[in-house]
Amino acid sequence: MPVGTIVHRRECVGSTNDAARELALAGADHGTAVVAGEQTRGRGTKGRVWHSPPGLGLYTSFILRGPAAGPVPFLHLLPLAAGLAASDAVLAVAGAAVRLKWPNDLVHDGKKLGGILSEGVSGGPAGDFAVVGVGINVGHDPPDFPADLRASSTSLRIIGGRAVTIESVFDGLCRALDCWYNALARGDKGSVIRTFEARMAFPAGLPIRVTTAAGTFTGICRGLDEDGRLVVERAGAAGLVALDAVLGLDGA
Repeated sequence: MPVGTIVHRRECVGSTNDAARELALAGADHGTAVVAGEQTRGRGTKGRVWHSPPGLGLYTSFILRGPAAGPVPFLHLLPLAAGLAASDAVLAVAGAAVRLKWPNDLVHDGKKLGGILSEGVSGGPAGDFAVVGVGINVGHDPPDFPADLRASSTSLRIIGGRAVTIESVFDGLCRALDCWYNALARGDKGSVIRTFEARMAFPAGLPIRVTTAAGTFTGICRGLDEDGRLVVERAGAAGLVALDAVLGLDGA
């Protein structure tokens, strides 16, 4: 079933990821989506809060299952596939080209436009599944962001270009996510990794500052490896470092 064929629309939820997880545990089909007008406990990665004021952004989550009720293919690459889908949708609908901040942010002119939160569940009553949440700032003006986020956040309204609706962005996202997820289901992880690499906010050769649980260091971005990990040539060290996750990533 194509992604977005079944859509549960809610005026307000705590988190669309939590709502989608409940539906998946009850047996909801692959591709089922939850869309909310507002989130009161929207989540980003690393326990961060996703600001979700009513009627201004796209707040949605998708249930993704593996082919033939098997494991979800390349679970660790779902944030990359969803990022590609979101950037495709924004370009197609709003005419705005955005960059991807590995592994799960959409940025425009260095400011955050959207984010991805992917969560996998194994051994549920209806089989394994993943929930992929996507948040995109659509109708925000600067005062709509909390004061501490205004300097680092943007929206499709602020960026300009074609006027869009939340629904049109959602429709574009469903079509694009279906294509990129099917690429993973066919085993074509290479196209996901290489296309994401080509759209990265910090492309290969650029100096970057990386924060991990072990501390912060600077180096040169060397792109992504065959597993989608960020490869960095660390300053003052021999060899390359391949990272599965980071706490922060910025230009050096």
